[in-house]
Amino acid sequence: MHITRREFVRGMGGLAGTIALTGTLGCSQGPGPGSSASKADPTLEAKNLKLVSWTELNGHGNMGEGIAIQQLGNRRIAYLANESGPIGMSVVDVTNPKEPAVLKQIPAENPKVRFNSLSMSGNILVVARQVQDRGDQPAGVAVYDASDPENLKQLAFFNAGGPYSQGCHYVWFVDGRYMHMSTGMPDFKPSHPSDNQIYVIADMKDPEHPKEVSRFWLPGQKDGEKPFGRTPQYDNGHKLHNVEVLPSKPDRAYCGWIDSGVAILDISDIEHPKLVSQWNPSPPMRGFYHTAMPHPERGLLVVSQEAIDDNGCGDSPKLIWVLNMEGETNLVPMAIAPQPDPNAYCQRGGRFGAHNQHENHEQPTAKTLHNAVVGSYFAGGVRIYDIKDPMRPEEIAYYVPKKPASSRVNSAQINDVYVDEKGYVYAVERFGGGLYILEYTGKAPLS
Repeated sequence: MHITRREFVRGMGGLAGTIALTGTLGCSQGPGPGSSASKADPTLEAKNLKLVSWTELNGHGNMGEGIAIQQLGNRRIAYLANESGPIGMSVVDVTNPKEPAVLKQIPAENPKVRFNSLSMSGNILVVARQVQDRGDQPAGVAVYDASDPENLKQLAFFNAGGPYSQGCHYVWFVDGRYMHMSTGMPDFKPSHPSDNQIYVIADMKDPEHPKEVSRFWLPGQKDGEKPFGRTPQYDNGHKLHNVEVLPSKPDRAYCGWIDSGVAILDISDIEHPKLVSQWNPSPPMRGFYHTAMPHPERGLLVVSQEAIDDNGCGDSPKLIWVLNMEGETNLVPMAIAPQPDPNAYCQRGGRFGAHNQHENHEQPTAKTLHNAVVGSYFAGGVRIYDIKDPMRPEEIAYYVPKKPASSRVNSAQINDVYVDEKGYVYAVERFGGGLYILEYTGKAPLS
């Protein structure tokens, strides 16, 4: 049985007890039957994006929101977080993007934990652990030495569990020094159960001993503070979702804060983050502000919301916004990227609307984009927008796969995207579709 984000433990009943992190449930050790690219073409519709390869990841293709690419000598390895178990993460050889091969699949420790998010700097891989129920374990971030991808070595575990915490939802680690998390903490009691994810920074100078440096929350998140007002039709929580900190601009954190919109933080004093500005048009606009991707050299902030209605377009519109942040204390909306036609997608079922976007990790294996936005759109697939003119975003490409055979909804649900430095687009699907590797075929390379 496939699962929703809110019920990610369904379908895991066959996984009994705790499984060692080095276990190999459902995995293939190197290329072999069932581990390489699937042969049937899953393409439903496409423009300027060509399928290079596709793998259902040995039947564990229910993918989350974490993609990292590692160059290890002549080898190229992808690390992919799962939306839910029993597998928590897939390790895939993508040296030949036409023939991706599963190297290893790491099981979740128990039926109430999911990995969902991961990030990587050099050969140090950090993988989130989020639990279904507050107080459960493991809740936090596992730290691995990935110099031998087939035999990951766990170096440490940053504990974020506690009576009010579900652990870490999102993790960002790209500069080799600081890990940025959207997480609960052992000693943090939120003013409302839905507001339990705050911003936490950990020092990774010694990856075997990550240490908390600081934390930040919006006034109203902590118990004892004046709580946020609740608007039932928008109430998904006043909590941090994603945080982006660019190595080229380490003094700023750009945050998607769900029903509190987006926030820019000054982290020049890493031990004392401060709020610079906040932008939130909800209500009356729909909430769930997911990712705030900065383009400092252009003075732009591209913000994506997340569609969360699994029954079509009940929470539409969920949008991609282009904001002017030249005066960062006064964020000004400039444009909204054109949506795919809802009449063509809503009837297919599942979620429809914006979600993730390619993040400029500023790493050797990630492409830095300033004139294009590559986003995941659930039933709308992968969508690419040209933002050379930020006042007039233009859709220039899309790729929508067919419904995966094992899916419980009647559409493919593209969950996350990543563009490597060679221009390949990696896209993952929530309900069994696995990994799609795509190539942009427009007139000029993405930039």
